[in-house]
Amino acid sequence: MENDNLPRVTSDRKIALLIDADNVSHGKIAAMLAELSRYGTANIRRAYGNWASPSLRGWKDKLHDFAIRPIQQFNYSTGKNATDIALVIDAMELLYTQKLDAFCLASSDADFTPLVMQLRANGHEVYGFGERKTPSPFVNACTTFLYLDNLDEAEPAASTPEKPEVKPAKAKATPKPATPPAKPAGKLLAQDTKLVTILRGAVEAAARDDGWAAMSAAGSAAKRQAPIDPRNYGVKNFPALFEATGLFEIVKGEGGHSYVADKRNKDRAPKPAS
Repeated sequence: MENDNLPRVTSDRKIALLIDADNVSHGKIAAMLAELSRYGTANIRRAYGNWASPSLRGWKDKLHDFAIRPIQQFNYSTGKNATDIALVIDAMELLYTQKLDAFCLASSDADFTPLVMQLRANGHEVYGFGERKTPSPFVNACTTFLYLDNLDEAEPAASTPEKPEVKPAKAKATPKPATPPAKPAGKLLAQDTKLVTILRGAVEAAARDDGWAAMSAAGSAAKRQAPIDPRNYGVKNFPALFEATGLFEIVKGEGGHSYVADKRNKDRAPKPAS
């Protein structure tokens, strides 16, 4: 099966996971580590914050469960985030003292954007996790950025005993309304000018003389342009993302490989050459 969502990786790739605990929920740690395992191994795991703060109380068990090293940083001045500075200092030290393949920054703070750019300028991939409120400069600076609400919950919510429903003796049971179908995303995706530009540019960059591009090559070309993850658009992978827009033609070639072409390209061959 083709995996057009992620680059090919090996298990020996070393990743430093640096967490801004003030901006990330402890309930997502397991899901983040599971996601990172697709890129390599998070050999270094650190979480930054003022651990004396009541707001970080829920982190204690997670630090032990997932072997995350807590980095204590007191707030020296009101309104100043010393945690960010401590994280940046450590990241730069790791950059020059450890043989790492990539960094992962878990935060929704755009102040880390210059750090991401510096790490990438030094040849390292940077994976980002954050909330929907994360400013676009930080998102766009990362090699790949995934919103936390698109990750599976680390732990299922604690179940509470359901009380038996008591119905009036002669009341007719009212059928529950059917769950509304998921809102079709195709039209909205087709109106996303930035996304469409990236996808069309990716197909053009990877297209062969017959106007068709291998799906894996088109997906890789898209990721080189922007930190795009199909799951942020409600689909599982790049074939589904291209198809959801309705702007591309997709066919299966010999060997089960997928090919994609821009429907605007009238000069493309009827089918991709084998």
